[in-house]
Amino acid sequence: MKRIAWGITGSGDLIKETYDIMVDIKKKTDIEMMVFLSKEGEVVMKWYRMWDDIQRDFPNFKTEGGPNSPFIAGPLQVGHYDALIIAPATANTVAKIVCGIADTLVTNAVAQTAKGETPIYILAVDQKRGTVKTASPEGRQMLLKMREADVSNSEKLAQMENITVLESPADIYDIVGVSKD
Repeated sequence: MKRIAWGITGSGDLIKETYDIMVDIKKKTDIEMMVFLSKEGEVVMKWYRMWDDIQRDFPNFKTEGGPNSPFIAGPLQVGHYDALIIAPATANTVAKIVCGIADTLVTNAVAQTAKGETPIYILAVDQKRGTVKTASPEGRQMLLKMREADVSNSEKLAQMENITVLESPADIYDIVGVSKD
């Protein structure tokens, strides 16, 4: 794998874990990573005080100007990238993808990439029924109860063509063929 497009949505849940793994992969490989954020992804990165970090650690960095701006759907669709990773993905993003709505940079990238042969990997944060532990921007542990609608959409996402749903951020290591150690 040589090039990855990494899309970040507005999920605070799993953002720190995902970010740390992507930085680790970048350090261990020569994989070229293009990072793009939805408008809400930008909000969350700032709220979690990771905005300066992402700009420093990933110089090929883009923020949403609209559903097709910057223009990344075309390069994804024609195979310029070896994989599209959306991690973490909010329940809202997952619901839009499941319903075929492509009105954000991330959802449009997924919709257009799915028309080509580039594999898509999505880390949906609302996958398991019950409660999950997560951390606030201050590092305080929180419990979140998953809504049935959101879990159901994650299950539908897993059935979609050319999309693999990741169970945890650590699954990204397997996608790129890098050891966790």
